[in-house]
Amino acid sequence: MVALVREGQATFELGCAAGVFGARPPGQAVRYRFGVCAERPGRVGTRNGFDMVIEDGLEALEDADTVVVPGWLPVEEAPSAAVTRALKSAHERGARLVSICTGAFALAHVGLLDGRGATTHWARTEDLAARFPHVQVDPDVLYVDGGDVATSAGAGAGIDLCLHLVRVDQGAGFAAHVARGMVMPPHREGGQLQYSAPPRPIQIDGTLAPLLEWAAERLGEPIGVEEMAGRACVSTRTLARRFTDQLGVGPGQWLLNQRLAAARELLESSDLSLEAIARRVGLSSATNLRRRFLGALGTTPGAYRRTFRT
Repeated sequence: MVALVREGQATFELGCAAGVFGARPPGQAVRYRFGVCAERPGRVGTRNGFDMVIEDGLEALEDADTVVVPGWLPVEEAPSAAVTRALKSAHERGARLVSICTGAFALAHVGLLDGRGATTHWARTEDLAARFPHVQVDPDVLYVDGGDVATSAGAGAGIDLCLHLVRVDQGAGFAAHVARGMVMPPHREGGQLQYSAPPRPIQIDGTLAPLLEWAAERLGEPIGVEEMAGRACVSTRTLARRFTDQLGVGPGQWLLNQRLAAARELLESSDLSLEAIARRVGLSSATNLRRRFLGALGTTPGAYRRTFRT
C-alpha cells in the first residue's frame, strides 16, 4: 500500500492513512506494508509548517495493491502526465485507488471517477460536481466504496473509510483492534451524513453517549426504539431527531448496525452456530440474521465466516 504525496501536502489526510494502514496493534500480525512516494522524491513541503523527506518515486506505485491519494491541493491543478499515467496504470492492473478529502479531485482529473459515485469534503462537493459533470457526486455521505475506487469526505471521514477498508480486507475483529489503538469508534457507516455547517443553528440538547453505552451492552436483549426513548426520557420523535443530528442515522438503524457488527466479530472469532449468534446479538433467529446480513453486506453469514476464518 502506497500513499502518493505532493508539494504542499496536507499532513492530517496523510496521517489518516498512515495511522490506520501503518498501525501495529499489539499481539497482531502485520497486515499491511505502508509506504509513501512522490513524483519527485526528496524534500516535500507540507501545509503544516514542516517538510518531509520522501525516498520513493512513482515506481513505488507499480507494485502497490492499494494507492492512496491523501488530499490534492490546489484542486484545480490537474496531475502531471507522469502521475496520470501512474494512476491509470495502477488501476488498469487491478490496484485499488483510494482518495481522502480533496484527493477525489486528482482521481476526477485523471478520469477514474467518470460514471461513478464519489464524495469529497462538504465544502468542495459543489466544485467537484461543477468541474466534473460525469462524476455522480454525493454531498452528504462519509465515504463511497466502489470496490476498485473509493473516496471519502473530509479528513476525519478518511479514517472512517480506511477502517472500513480494513474491515473489508481483514475482518471486523482486526479493524476493531486498529480502531481501539487509535481511540476511535470501530465503524461508522459510509451513508452517515457529513458534519457540514448546517443552514441554521442546531441546538443539540443532550448527549447520547450514556444511552449508546447502555444499548451496546444489551444487544442480546429485546430492546427497541421505544425502550431507548424511555431510557432517555424523551419521545421517540425527539430521540430520532437527536440520533439524526448527532450520528446521521435513526436509532433503529444504529441499533441494527451495532447488532450486525457484533455478529461479524462472533462469526470471525467463535464457532457458535448462526442460531446462537443471532440470539446473542438480538436478531432472534438464524433466518433473520441471514436476511439482515445479506441486506447490509451483500453476503451470507456463512460465506462471511468462511472468508475471515480461512
